[in-house]
Amino acid sequence: MGSESDVMWALELKDITKIFGTTPALRNINLRVERKKFLTIFGPNGAGKTTMIKILSTLMKPTSGEAWIMGMSIRKNRDEIRKIIGMLSHNTYLYPNLTPIENLEFYASLYEIGEARQRILEILNRVGLYERRNEPVRNLSFGMCKRLSIVRALISDPQVLLLDEPYTGLDVKATLTLREILQDIMGGEKTVVMTTHDISVGLELCDEIIVLNRGRIIFSGNRSDINPQTFEKDYMELLECGGGG
Repeated sequence: MGSESDVMWALELKDITKIFGTTPALRNINLRVERKKFLTIFGPNGAGKTTMIKILSTLMKPTSGEAWIMGMSIRKNRDEIRKIIGMLSHNTYLYPNLTPIENLEFYASLYEIGEARQRILEILNRVGLYERRNEPVRNLSFGMCKRLSIVRALISDPQVLLLDEPYTGLDVKATLTLREILQDIMGGEKTVVMTTHDISVGLELCDEIIVLNRGRIIFSGNRSDINPQTFEKDYMELLECGGGG
């Protein structure tokens, strides 16, 4: 497990625990996700979804346990992992005094992407931000900033895409854009992990499902085995009886 030659698994988590003070956010999480699969993580607020995404993105270290991204350890290979992942969260992490082009060229330079300007202009046009490309980001609406953050997450053409409640706060244009991009991605080579509490959004494109509650996985299964008409009811029942104290 965890060797660079073992590329069947895009993500592996073994006994991952995260404790804040005396409060456990994640408790002995064990999980494997195959390459090119789309995993949706359901769970209520406080279930541990964002903590898991932060650990997978190397932004946060687990209290105990180990995880691997494409065979690389999150503890030992942080720089290498950051080159192959893209992340989209409810925070945009954009520089407000820079223009959209300047923001994206800065991120492109971090990933050592050469000749990025033309690609940036094409993607900005696709998400409806070409006309605003030279304005400071502080002048853009929140929905526009979210669209720009979608572009930023994809600028490096990542192998693994981590989405933390990505639809929160999106305008109509950004929602349609993200859905189209995810549909395109799932016809390609990327692995996607998305957290959400929205059942219909979460079931739409995924291959696999887990439900987190109080830091524990209380359900895991394949999308093909899920009845979308009854899953919301089943999900609420899981939350009521699962997850422990």
